[in-house]
Amino acid sequence: MTLYRPIKVTVTLIALLASGVAAAGDCVVLLHGLARTASSMSKMEEALQDDGYATANVDYPSRDHEIAELADIAVGQGLASCRAKDGIEKIHFVTHSLGGILLRQYLSTSSIAELGRVVMLGPPNQGSRASDEMQGVPGFDWLNGPAGYQLGKGENSVPLALGPVKFELGVIAGDRSIDPITSAILDNPDDGRVSVEDTKVEGMDDFVVVEHSHAFMMRMRRPIELTKAFLRTGSFSGVSD
Repeated sequence: MTLYRPIKVTVTLIALLASGVAAAGDCVVLLHGLARTASSMSKMEEALQDDGYATANVDYPSRDHEIAELADIAVGQGLASCRAKDGIEKIHFVTHSLGGILLRQYLSTSSIAELGRVVMLGPPNQGSRASDEMQGVPGFDWLNGPAGYQLGKGENSVPLALGPVKFELGVIAGDRSIDPITSAILDNPDDGRVSVEDTKVEGMDDFVVVEHSHAFMMRMRRPIELTKAFLRTGSFSGVSD
């Protein structure tokens, strides 16, 4: 009987991987976008938990600080939460909008030994022209805070100063908008906050466009399925429309 035990374990492991269940020891840090809260990532978090991942859905004060300080707060909190869980060996990230820039900023000055795969949804990786054009609109400062001024394409742009990524990254861009005013500023196609082209970054491993808006893509079925696929395999392929 003992001789067959390793074979059973191997077969079970293969079956689990094929079914999409996360490997034991994997934790996912979720980082929401600007002027949002952790609740905006709750549906994504639940789907990842159902797949077997431990999660850390970080609620950080996105409108209170500049990007460098937010990166230390949000990424640091996510890492601490995952590392506090028993048996965690790999830490993945799923980010929306500004959350992706915070991770890039953090990794520009620090390393994460356990870093696994990263999925960014609607990230302004090349900055967003909307940020530049809307800064003079009353209420911009209240709604977006200091970080909002750093997400454009001008001399204060943080995304444009960060360079290529050096980690396993999949980017999901949206091409539908519920904000015609902001969309008129952006290069089409866009998701109402970022143009599809501006979500891309040198060094990414996979890229896909979904028919959703910036505000809600992280709650929709296909982006969630695409996220799970990339975390599992490092590719978006195989996910149906």
